[in-house]
Amino acid sequence: FFFFTVFDSTDAPNNARPKPAVGGGAKTDYHRRITSVVQRRKLAAESDTGAPLLSSAGMAAPGKTITLKDGTEVQDEVQFDPSVMDTGEAGLTDAEHAARLLKYGKNALESKTTPKWKIFVSKFRGPMPYMIWLAIIIEGLIQDWLNFVVLLILQVVNGCLAFNEATRAGDAIAALKASLKPEAQVKRNGKWSNVDATTLVPGDRVALNAGAAVPADCRLCAGPVIDIDQAAMTGESLPVTFKEGMVAKMGSMVVRGETDAIVAATGANTFFGKTAALIMAVKGELPHMEQVILSIIKVVVTWSMCTTTVILIYLLYNGTPPLEALAFAVCLIISSIPIAFPVVATTTMSVGCKTLADKKAIVAQLHCVEQLAGMNMLCSDKTGTLTLNKMVLQSFTAFADGMDKERLLTFAALAAKWKEPPKDALDTLVLNAVNKAPLDAYAQLDYTPFDPSTKKTVSVIRGPDGREFTVTKGAPNVILELSDGNKAQIGDKYNAEIENLASRGIRALSIAVQYKGEPMNLLGLLTFLDPPRPDTKETIRQCGLYGCGVKMITGDHYLIAKETSRQLAMGTDILKADSLPMVDVKQELPKTLGADYGEMIEGVSGFAEVFPEHKFLIIEALRQRGWVVGMTGDGVNDAPALKRADVGIAVEGATDTACAAADIVLTAPGLSVMIDAIVISREIFQRIKNYLVYRVAVTSQLLLFFFLSIFAFEPARYGFDDADVRAADDKAEELPRYFQLPVLSLVIIVILNDFAIISIAYDHVVASSIPETWSLKAVFSVASWLGSVAVSGQMALLHLLLSNRGASGFFGDFSYGQIMAAVWLTLSLIDFYSVFAARCADGFFFSRRAGTPLIAAAMFAMAVSTLLAWRWPFNDFEKGIYMEPLTGAQLGFVWAYSTGTFLVQDTTKWLFYRVLLHFDFDGIRTAQEDREKRAREQQKEMERAISSNSLLHVANTATIEGNNQ
Repeated sequence: FFFFTVFDSTDAPNNARPKPAVGGGAKTDYHRRITSVVQRRKLAAESDTGAPLLSSAGMAAPGKTITLKDGTEVQDEVQFDPSVMDTGEAGLTDAEHAARLLKYGKNALESKTTPKWKIFVSKFRGPMPYMIWLAIIIEGLIQDWLNFVVLLILQVVNGCLAFNEATRAGDAIAALKASLKPEAQVKRNGKWSNVDATTLVPGDRVALNAGAAVPADCRLCAGPVIDIDQAAMTGESLPVTFKEGMVAKMGSMVVRGETDAIVAATGANTFFGKTAALIMAVKGELPHMEQVILSIIKVVVTWSMCTTTVILIYLLYNGTPPLEALAFAVCLIISSIPIAFPVVATTTMSVGCKTLADKKAIVAQLHCVEQLAGMNMLCSDKTGTLTLNKMVLQSFTAFADGMDKERLLTFAALAAKWKEPPKDALDTLVLNAVNKAPLDAYAQLDYTPFDPSTKKTVSVIRGPDGREFTVTKGAPNVILELSDGNKAQIGDKYNAEIENLASRGIRALSIAVQYKGEPMNLLGLLTFLDPPRPDTKETIRQCGLYGCGVKMITGDHYLIAKETSRQLAMGTDILKADSLPMVDVKQELPKTLGADYGEMIEGVSGFAEVFPEHKFLIIEALRQRGWVVGMTGDGVNDAPALKRADVGIAVEGATDTACAAADIVLTAPGLSVMIDAIVISREIFQRIKNYLVYRVAVTSQLLLFFFLSIFAFEPARYGFDDADVRAADDKAEELPRYFQLPVLSLVIIVILNDFAIISIAYDHVVASSIPETWSLKAVFSVASWLGSVAVSGQMALLHLLLSNRGASGFFGDFSYGQIMAAVWLTLSLIDFYSVFAARCADGFFFSRRAGTPLIAAAMFAMAVSTLLAWRWPFNDFEKGIYMEPLTGAQLGFVWAYSTGTFLVQDTTKWLFYRVLLHFDFDGIRTAQEDREKRAREQQKEMERAISSNSLLHVANTATIEGNNQ
């Protein structure tokens, strides 16, 4: 009852399965204050038909209401003081700059850092370290230096491992700071100069040039348009064309053009700064693995302390010297509580992490491995994660007689500078896809580059036959209007094709040609898209088979997200960001997000046109609903959500900011490695759970054994007296009033148990087909049963040997000191046997083969115990009764008895687990049925794949034979 009451309140909610929402929840004042926003990207550049074009609109003038082409009015996200934006051509004066620097502060991110020595000291404080410190102090007082040294080493190892992991916590902010470009070109007092970018203030006039980073959020002045790559900020695939009045984001890159701009916001007030604020807003929660460890330790320590206190009082009441009684109590506590649990868990996860590294998944935070095993929802960014982050030509549609793909590509390439490096993504696509050799026969007489105002590129060409013609490529609606030659004939079919492409979020490029003295004729359409990675669809399907759903969360256009989701069979129920509130990073997130928005989020395939705040909110709402959420991403805009998620995953090619905020960094393209990561993490989880069952079983065994041996077995009642015991110098020793073992023997069991069992990190296990959860009630029930059966066998042996004092025959030959050695050896052997019973809690010990390292470690520990029982070497170094060596026959009997007890223990465990399954105790039958169902589905999928491969092989063979014939 005590176990179940405690774990009803200590099971961490983050690893629970999703629960149905309880009502919609009343909207809080917080929700009344926040205003939904619509993202502005790309919409202003859409054609009249709604098809996304070559360029996308950036943000309009900050702090103003923007009217989109559909009449929607939205508020720009960059807020600033308009009074500081009226800077003249000469820029700010030094006095104005100094005043504003004092008012607005530096253009840098603030962060609070804790000295490393304080972090180091903190790792030696807390419930678990305090218990070990108490044991160390007591061992020092009683001058038991062996225990003192062992415990001190254990404390130092635990603290150093924890410190090493904790020092990585500030990397996200450090990477953000490192991402800030150190210099900016600014105009002050009428002169241009390069200055430290951290000294920029709102109102500064800066130059934005190709190849340079945007040093702050800047509003563009009148002048030429520029193209800015802000994929790392927003997730957009193509560079965005910016013109006067639009606001370029800090940290994005200018890829073409140059112009002046006025700084609108600096430091924490920028879009970049708000992303950093989101990362800083993620409060340092105790990792779930540590929560579980603390929950277990709380129960075990409470149980151990209560039992040991009763024993200590009894010993003192019966005249045992205080220090001797205290030493026994401390050693009993040390041997019963899982002091080495953190070390074993860390070692097990570290070994698994090495395997993950071989699979191209680098684990930055060890504790996330346990969370990954329980992950049941994966929220994935689109660009660069689900897709290639590279525009690829998809198909073509011809609208002129005799036009094929190669000819259409040739004309498209003629409308570019094919002899020069491509200037933009579209020219790169076309020139990479075409055979450039035939182009050398053409001469380019004139070239007009792409202009966002005309939405076209024009090139005047002389062909090999000397004939001159003009090639125009650009936005579909613009090119159609110019194509007087065949507009009437193809108009309806062309517009239908454009509408179809627009509905699927596919971008199109139109090509037309006009020969001298003739009208322009539209030749055809080239379509292009950032395609899904080849393995993404299969990876998503595999995730589903392992019980992990996948949702797309992207900053890209709604229609593009919908088409990508359709291609990946993720569903097409994609929502825009206007369905979600914009969170205020300076306020604590409301606890009702899950109730208010969770059901909506669960029911859709994904979200498009989102800001970092939206990703943050989606993750938090799902977590509040009980989901264990993973988040993948690669850009600055993904970093807050990566930090907030239970498992943050930075994909291959991610920015430093995303990598520093993530728990796992993938070094291979795509998500396919996530399947390996899920499987390996669940294997790690199984190993840790097996160790937990074993350790709790040993705890219950030791506590019950010493409790019963002290209270129920008085040697004098069995006829033993002072003459039956002797001390180190063959001096007479007083017969104890209760049966006890030397303190050192307990320490040896602890050392052999906890350090030999580290080999469980290499044990052979089978990964679960469903997300793992901590069924602690079931774990403790099975472990307590194992311990109880073991104690029953040990008590029966103790009674058998004590009751045969003076009798004739084999059992009568055991002296009191040999009885102590026999019981100690039985205690040790059954402890190690329990490992093999615990690792197969739902079946017999032979139902799953054990790992070779685990078998070797157990046999080594058993051999050492046997040698010590045969030649106990410590009698001369400790006070009290001799523990006399056993003969060969006695050793054989103890081994046979222990083996028989283990077989009984394992058989009754299987029966006990069947009873728990029958009553679906702690949901274990439901979980097992889910695993069996998933296993059947996986087997069918495997058979289907084998069958498909066989049919493909037959078809290929037939084709080859046909060709040969």
